[in-house]
Amino acid sequence: MKKIIMGIALLSSTFLAAQAQYCQKGFCHSEQASGKDCCAQEGLYTTSYADNPKLVKKAEKWAKKGAWRNGFTKANPHASVNLVDFYQQYQKNPKQWKALFEYIAKTDLLTIPKGKHQIPGSDLTVSVEDSENGPLEKRQSESHYKHIDFQYVVKGVERFGIIDHLTSKPNCKYRPDVIHYDYDKSKARFYDSNPNEFFIFFPNDWHIAKINNDSNDQSIRVIVIKVDYVE
Repeated sequence: MKKIIMGIALLSSTFLAAQAQYCQKGFCHSEQASGKDCCAQEGLYTTSYADNPKLVKKAEKWAKKGAWRNGFTKANPHASVNLVDFYQQYQKNPKQWKALFEYIAKTDLLTIPKGKHQIPGSDLTVSVEDSENGPLEKRQSESHYKHIDFQYVVKGVERFGIIDHLTSKPNCKYRPDVIHYDYDKSKARFYDSNPNEFFIFFPNDWHIAKINNDSNDQSIRVIVIKVDYVE
């Protein structure tokens, strides 16, 4: 627990130091190694691997090849997903990831009853939520230290936000397994879901869920699975 608390306390200073290094490179991994200058925006939204382009290319090749799918072909990772984190966490914890993708490949996610269900052959639980989006000001930002949020919106449109580390700060104590932040709305990035893409939020992806989209329909069905984060 001491390690967790210290890690949260040092997170902001760590990213401030990292930002200077990554700005010298001229791009951040959150742009999927496209070479876009996100540092010019003075934002940091995920773990950057800009100093290791070989690893970035390896992760992108791995994601494209699709061996991780385990039969799941209904959706692809959203462009915001940190592919290096995805690749590394999959290698460290293949049992849970394989069980996750096999389950969502074989399950009718539109008709399964809402609530929590055990994923066979694993210690994972899937939460099937029939819910509604709401105003941004009523949605809390959050991140998790011990778990990874896998979120797949199978019906409706859920808007997600990812907040900038450099202009955000914790507004509460860490309590297993979540912490919340005060953040600059103008620095946040927002993405709308569709059933052809899933989102993954790793510990350094400080995010907001269930934000109102621009339509008149805010009803959603979202599949949420918390995968263990392995250091």
